[in-house]
Amino acid sequence: METPDTPENATEPTGIAAQDWATASADPRYRAAVVDLLGALAYGELAAFERLAEDAALAPGLDDKAALAKMAAAEFQHFQRLRDRLEAIDAPPTPAMEPFAAGVDEFHRLTAPSDWLEGLVKAYVGDSIASDFYREVAARLDSDTRALVLAVLDDTGHASFAVEKVRAAIEAEPRVGGRLALWARRLMGEALSQAQRVVADRDALSTMLVGGVADGFDLAEVGKMFSRITEAHTKRMAALGLAA
Repeated sequence: METPDTPENATEPTGIAAQDWATASADPRYRAAVVDLLGALAYGELAAFERLAEDAALAPGLDDKAALAKMAAAEFQHFQRLRDRLEAIDAPPTPAMEPFAAGVDEFHRLTAPSDWLEGLVKAYVGDSIASDFYREVAARLDSDTRALVLAVLDDTGHASFAVEKVRAAIEAEPRVGGRLALWARRLMGEALSQAQRVVADRDALSTMLVGGVADGFDLAEVGKMFSRITEAHTKRMAALGLAA
């Protein structure tokens, strides 16, 4: 996943964001929200591993296939870190992930790429939107959980790889750009809907986001958060050489 810039509204941590896990987790509502968050992230990383491994089959050459395989391995390592953390806080990983499996699987079903280039754009655009969302949430987490979340959102190398390959393809065949721009807009809509469903379907997470547990978020801020995610998407489209 690509690691975007720190949210513009980031300030010195206060409240729960200034606490460690041992202190913050004394609140059962906060603990439930973190288990949900780590479960959603863990399943997302596992799905990313599976998808990248599948996309490697679409690669036009051995070098590209090897590059995707390396990125897939990095995603699986991220999954393992999240799984290990869930176990460390006495939250069985499978039950923590299960509530999010259907939604993530549906997103991937609706956005299955038809070729190599669409797969690259999906990984770059779709994963980056998810990364933006979780990174915004991370700013309100306790210091231990925040460090883990930011670490697993670290770029596996897909960002620069996708930009290089997509821009080269557009340069070689400009008409490809129009098709990929439409595809990226579709991905944007589906990814934002998925992020919103993750929040709406889980009471602990939604309570945290609107300020009931963690500090700093309210309904107006949630709207601003999604606006920032949209702005970051526009910048990524420009990096790909595509119109937002």
